[in-house]
Amino acid sequence: MLPELKIQPLRYVLAIVDAGGFHAAARQLHRTQPAVSMAVRELEQRLGEPLFEKGGKATLTPFGAYCLPRFRELITQHDRLSRELLAQVHQQAGHVDMAAVPSVASRLMPRLLGDFIHRYPELRVSLQDGNAEFVRRLVAGGEVELGITSLWQQDDSLAFTPLMRDAVGVVCRDDHSLAGRDSLSWEALQGQVLIRNGTSRLLEGTDAEPLLVESAFDISNMISLTAMLVAGIGITTLPRLAFPEEYERLRFIPLVDPQVERELGLLRSGQRSLSPAAQAMEAFVIESLRPGAAAGP
Repeated sequence: MLPELKIQPLRYVLAIVDAGGFHAAARQLHRTQPAVSMAVRELEQRLGEPLFEKGGKATLTPFGAYCLPRFRELITQHDRLSRELLAQVHQQAGHVDMAAVPSVASRLMPRLLGDFIHRYPELRVSLQDGNAEFVRRLVAGGEVELGITSLWQQDDSLAFTPLMRDAVGVVCRDDHSLAGRDSLSWEALQGQVLIRNGTSRLLEGTDAEPLLVESAFDISNMISLTAMLVAGIGITTLPRLAFPEEYERLRFIPLVDPQVERELGLLRSGQRSLSPAAQAMEAFVIESLRPGAAAGP
């Protein structure tokens, strides 16, 4: 049966050798000499061989000389591991894997991640972006710990923390007949060339749902959708955060009848604990994005 080695007696052995004796080691360790001697004797009994020659000197036996460098190596590894674990607990080291829908990844995450790394400079973050189903799948499968997304349907295996609401509007080119309006009702969109996209399901269950049946196109890729809009092929509906503001020719008009919003929130597994680094990210995101947060958008 293998002996169970405790770290503290090993430290005593190193201190005895380094200090040159039991009494000097006891003073250095802030222990009594009998306590140090007893700990060493118990260690020798566990090992089945003496580490020091008889006579109270700090002279190692051949077996003790064999053990000494191995004790040092073990303590070095133990202390390094302890420091690494402590750094994890105090968010001074670690890695966070997360995912977000593209609008959040491009509009909110640059500032969020910049502020987060400023607060936790030793942590590292990996971010993937994709549609809501992509984010849900990564979180559910354990490939990422956190997601920022919309949750289209209830999933008991996932925990969703609401963060903010994102109003839906109509997007068209600046020379479109609707471009100058301050707001729009769904009836004003009837007869228009409507391009359906991945967020169009937000209209389901609202008065505007009939528009989905009349959609002329269904384009889920944002680059292709934007190209169609800039070319003046048609109009679409998008949440405000998803509106590509960098395109000067496009306009966003709020849809007010009905008023449609998506709820963005933080998604995590409801069955697995978060790593310390992910716990720090979760708290930071909630602090930053929940209504009333000082750093909110």
